[in-house]
Amino acid sequence: MEEGPYKYIRVRRAGIVMKDITPEGNGKVSRVIRIGTRKSQLARIQTDSVAAKLKELYPDIHLEIVGMTTTGDKILDTALSKIGEKSLFTKELENALERNERESPHDAVVLHPKNVGKTLDTLPENSVIGTSSLRRAAQLKKRFPHLDFKDIRGNLNTRLKKLDEKDDFAAIILAAAGLKRMSWENRISQILEPEDCMYAVGQGALAVEVRARDADILEMVSVLHHPDTVLRCIAERAFLRQLEGGCSVPVAVHTEVKDSQLYLTGAVYSLDGSDSLKDTMQTSIATAAADKILEEVDEQVQRVGVTAGKISGEAQDGAERLGVDLAKLLLSKGAKEILTVARQLNDAR
Repeated sequence: MEEGPYKYIRVRRAGIVMKDITPEGNGKVSRVIRIGTRKSQLARIQTDSVAAKLKELYPDIHLEIVGMTTTGDKILDTALSKIGEKSLFTKELENALERNERESPHDAVVLHPKNVGKTLDTLPENSVIGTSSLRRAAQLKKRFPHLDFKDIRGNLNTRLKKLDEKDDFAAIILAAAGLKRMSWENRISQILEPEDCMYAVGQGALAVEVRARDADILEMVSVLHHPDTVLRCIAERAFLRQLEGGCSVPVAVHTEVKDSQLYLTGAVYSLDGSDSLKDTMQTSIATAAADKILEEVDEQVQRVGVTAGKISGEAQDGAERLGVDLAKLLLSKGAKEILTVARQLNDAR
């Protein structure tokens, strides 16, 4: 793709946005923002929600949504953890992060219609549970040893069809956020609390990616920030980066903001969940007066890929240190060895 006069943004898990300047018939120059998105229904819903907010805030801009196909959409017969490539659903979609208000980050159980009324605890012995996530499988194998876990791929529509129309799975595990954004809350049979299954880094959050040098676009989308979500995601991403984790190893988190404290729980697991390390740390994210914050924040500073103008730089730094410190604590207890073995076993499968 030639760069030309374009500028790029993308909605995380949803799309790229390209900015073009074109003359109107009356000689005026008008902004056209093309939002690139994966073609799945969920991706479109998420992209449309961001586009609607931008249009409401900036009524003079023109928006055009363009569907795109990503690597992850093309490879459907291989487990995500086995493909061996990062950014499967996003590398075709482009550059730097902004966070939007976070939906529920928890995982949800969707039961086969014949099992309505049951829970993971009450499903029969050796019931097959579908999930494409090593993180989910590792935690749930330990918590529910009477169940079997097998890989399932496809978008939400495809997975639900596989569940409903065949008898291969007694239930599948999906992100609650995706189901809610699709208005399919009625399919949620059970929300998995942190004691059952902690979630993936950044799960439930929406983000917009922008080229770092496009300061005007950064400023435009900065109004979409949800401060607590930004800080939680910075801590989670710093934790994962310090561990050098990814989708090929089971790493899970849980974050909470309460009384100006940011709490981060992080864990690493063996593939079968039999070996694990888990701990919790916290840090203060109390911020100064709003005017002082606006003066101090450097709009161009990135923290683990997140650029968050108008949110206290001190609080962002604290969130990043929290993630790094918790990862170092787990590494000192043997997390590297657990993750190394998990990666090797996954590669050998």
